[in-house]
Formats: sequence, structure tokens, C-alpha cells
Amino acid sequence: MKTKDTCARLSLIAIAAVVVAGCETGAQVRSVSEPGANLASYRTYSFAATPGTNRGGNVTPLTTFFETAITREMNARGYQQVESGGDLMINFNARVTEKADIQSTPGAGPYYGYGYYGYRGGLYAGPEVQTVRYKVGTANIDVVDAKRKVVVWEGIAEQELTSDVMQNPEAAVSAAVTKMFTQFPGRAAAS
Repeated sequence: MKTKDTCARLSLIAIAAVVVAGCETGAQVRSVSEPGANLASYRTYSFAATPGTNRGGNVTPLTTFFETAITREMNARGYQQVESGGDLMINFNARVTEKADIQSTPGAGPYYGYGYYGYRGGLYAGPEVQTVRYKVGTANIDVVDAKRKVVVWEGIAEQELTSDVMQNPEAAVSAAVTKMFTQFPGRAAAS
């Protein structure tokens, strides 16, 4: 019997660890690289003349937040920013979508959870259905070979837009860009 209890406890600990890992805060990121891309062959970068976060021809605060964070990450990897005509051209965009989760829980019937009849678990009362709506922000960073006009790396981040994120978008953008660049596969060529 002790072996079954030990296995059950270990299983519960493993499930708890997966749940805690799934509750990680911050953006969920992924990236895609061009097969065979050699990011060490580039030295300079510049930003797209009209990044996706500009609105109506105007530079937005979001544009400034992205440029600041991307500059920090690219410079840390040895790339040098130039006004225009860099080996790499960087573009970025952000968008917000509304999502909905429909959650159904068994209704509490007269015997729900009690003794022998607990197995009925709300089968005789209607389920409670709740719709939860929330906003999700998605950010994309494209690093493009300027001569070939080919995306050599794309970083994507998705995050629920909580009130904390909305109140401090600069910190949220900075953290998301930092997290995306943990997957950036290169450093600049030596001079």
C-alpha cells in the first residue's frame, strides 16, 4: 500500500509542477529562422521607414518602445545601428485580439459531493456556463536581409493584456522583446 501512496503523491507533485510551469507570467514566445541563415555575416541594421506600429503616418509611443528595446538587444549582440541601408532591416508590429473562453462547471445538485451520491456530481442539475472575455496582444519582429528582401528571423510574442500591462506598456514591450531575443540565433560578424 505504501508504494501506491508514494506513486500517487509523486504523480500529484508532477501535475502541480506542470500547472505551475503553465502559469508562468509574461509573454509566450516563439521564433522562426530562415533555414541556413548565417546571422554572423551581417554587421549593421536599420529600422523600416514605416514600422507596423505607426498609425496614419505618425510615430506612436509603441514604436518608440519597440525601437528602444530592439536597439538594446541588437547592440548587445554586436550589431551596429545605421540610419538607413543596414545589412538587416527590422520591422515590427503589434495587434490586439479579443478572445473568449467558455467554461462549464457542473451545477450543484442536491447530492453533489456528498457520500454515496457524490458520484452523480451535478448530473441532475444543469451545468453553469460562464464566458470569460479577454484581450491578447501579439507582437512580431521581422529581421530581414535587406539585399535579398528575405525574413531571416521572426520573433513572435503573445500575452494577455492585463491591467498591469496596459498601465505600463513600455515595460511590457521591453520584457517581451527581451524574451523574444533569447531565441535569436546570431551575433554580428567581427569587424
